[in-house]
Amino acid sequence: TLLRIVAGLMRQSGGQVRIGGEVVDALPTNERGAGIVFQNYALFPHMTVLANVAYGLRARGVVAAEARATAERMLAMVQMSAFAQRHPRELSGGQQQRVALARTLAVQPRVLLLDEPFAALDKNLRLDMQIEIRRIQRELGITTILVTHDQEEAMSMADRIAVMHAGRVEQFDTPEAIYDRPASLFVATFIGTANLLPGRLAREGEAGFAVDCEGGGRLPLAEAQPCSRVGAVVLAARPEHLALGTPAADALPATVEMVLPLGPSLVYELRLPGGTTAKVTQPRTADQPRFEAGQTVGLRLRQGSPASVFAG
Repeated sequence: TLLRIVAGLMRQSGGQVRIGGEVVDALPTNERGAGIVFQNYALFPHMTVLANVAYGLRARGVVAAEARATAERMLAMVQMSAFAQRHPRELSGGQQQRVALARTLAVQPRVLLLDEPFAALDKNLRLDMQIEIRRIQRELGITTILVTHDQEEAMSMADRIAVMHAGRVEQFDTPEAIYDRPASLFVATFIGTANLLPGRLAREGEAGFAVDCEGGGRLPLAEAQPCSRVGAVVLAARPEHLALGTPAADALPATVEMVLPLGPSLVYELRLPGGTTAKVTQPRTADQPRFEAGQTVGLRLRQGSPASVFAG
């Protein structure tokens, strides 16, 4: 919906669309300077690859020779020159995507709109196309808006991410800030994995805080963000921001239920008092103690690791 509004295919119910500082609400789609690559690529099946890429230029009145030269240059950019005389039905999904991207870039849009462009591709091809599109986007210096439901895709592709929920933007920030400093509980649980630990926030000393968790145990915090109000809270901590050790007063008591070796990492599934579960990820190295299912451990925040506090 947002892409369609920017492109002028839908009229928004409020606010303005600005491209390059210019309000474009009154402009038709063909005058906005927005190029969109649809999820299904929308290539013309009866046209060759070269004709598909040149179509937008020809529709704008560009002479045939110039349109052809531009189309050939765009195909070279997306590494599809060898397929210029084929038809879309003779191409793989990744190749069709490259053609659709070349067709959009050929008309030199001011903003490039990508509607879940990798959804139909297998994992390896998806990664290749992510790298390719990021390279082309950087090479051309063109503002790009990409809609995706794949969190890893958003984190790897974007300079800034807008996390949307129920029609409103929950947070608009860099990938690192979205992951480490989520502005809301929705963002914390939607982007990546977060352990949610209910408890009560209390002041500890002059500048510090601590969360007294339900079921016992206290977690010291250097800072409490975004909520620093004393009282009922929910602490959100990423699996890699937690550490396991021996039980202690400054740690949460937990029981190891399962240990999953995942390549260079170990993932622990823990059971906390009261029945809450938590996941902890730690490197599978010789200097890290390894725990087994059934062991009682102490759960702590890693030194310097961020954790988010939300009103309970």
